[in-house]
Amino acid sequence: MKNNYESNLEIPSGVNCSLNGNVLHCAKGSVQLTRVFGTHNISVSVKGNQVVVECKIANRKGIANVNAYAAHVRNMFQGLNERFVYEMEICNVHFPMTVKIEKDSFVITNFLGEKVPRIAKILPGVEVKVDGSKIKISSADVDKAGQTAANIEKASQVRGKDRRIFQDGCFITKKPEVVK
Repeated sequence: MKNNYESNLEIPSGVNCSLNGNVLHCAKGSVQLTRVFGTHNISVSVKGNQVVVECKIANRKGIANVNAYAAHVRNMFQGLNERFVYEMEICNVHFPMTVKIEKDSFVITNFLGEKVPRIAKILPGVEVKVDGSKIKISSADVDKAGQTAANIEKASQVRGKDRRIFQDGCFITKKPEVVK
């Protein structure tokens, strides 16, 4: 077992980072991202131009948590520079479904001939565009963009029918690039 394990992440130029308790705030221009880090044995700190994630008593789980937190911070830095984009496609074989965006919800009507519309929640800070049968979901926060795409995919899930025959729905076709 290692006594101390840490990951030092260089803060990109133009990015302001501050730590209030266990909440990390990062901002660049008008884009602001926050993330809560709440594991008792891992500490996150901002020292100079670096974000330091460390674990004092590092076992396998501690090292894995430090690496996961470091990946979250890298995703925050990447999101401040460019937006994460998920692409989805609307597929309908049996009934032509219609989709529309109403405030903070994605509404699917006439899905498999159903009379009641299906509704998926769009998280705040996420932009959704529908262009024909293509859906683009973009956000500076990768978690919110991914959760919104999952909400849409889950809302169009076929229930009670054979998935081999009823292949209608909204499906994720492209995920954003991962930076290592």
